Amino acid sequence: MSAVSAGRNVRIAIWAILAVLLASGVIWYALFTTNKPAPAAPPAAVEAQLVREDSHRVTNPAAEKAQLVEFLDFECESCRAAEPLVQELKKEYGDRITFIHRYFPLPGHANSGAAALAVEASAQQGKYEQMTAKLFETQPQWGERQDSQARLFRTIAEELGLDISKYDAAVAAEETKERIREDLADGKALGVTGTPTFFLDGQKLTLNSEEQFRQLLDEAAR
Repeated sequence: MSAVSAGRNVRIAIWAILAVLLASGVIWYALFTTNKPAPAAPPAAVEAQLVREDSHRVTNPAAEKAQLVEFLDFECESCRAAEPLVQELKKEYGDRITFIHRYFPLPGHANSGAAALAVEASAQQGKYEQMTAKLFETQPQWGERQDSQARLFRTIAEELGLDISKYDAAVAAEETKERIREDLADGKALGVTGTPTFFLDGQKLTLNSEEQFRQLLDEAAR
């Protein structure tokens, strides 16, 4: 088998795994939301928005051609599996497309909410992308565990050189929690049921392959 064929087979396998994992995420989401009371409603008179002023923009093109919004869960295996490709696409298209992250912790993941809090607390000290990268890197250590991993997240924050007193205060702050609830509420209102979910210029994407993803970005970036 040629190297090209082998590489293509690996890519196909990755997309097949992502499809299975995303489907599992949808199942978990449906199961837990069916059996749990509805969360508190977002503030009245505030319409769902795909992008808000405080949304995390991880690329900042001088001349924006399009926006790609990703709703993600740091405990989600599909999100972790997709991350290398997303990073690759950021390098290729980040000078023309604004990549935007929004929190969407799934209820089937015991530590996804705490992970989002850790990331948002880190973002308040300018370390959003660093904490995001570390959580995906270490996900096999803490993901799918039922006991709290908040102490591990705090240790990672220390390793990143954050002011821990400010980090602790941010994690505990109601404003930080509300920031994540707002993303979650927007995602639900926009039809997000699993992660990762991508929107390109306002259109929710149904992705079947890397080639299709690249083609859509190519067209949007022209």
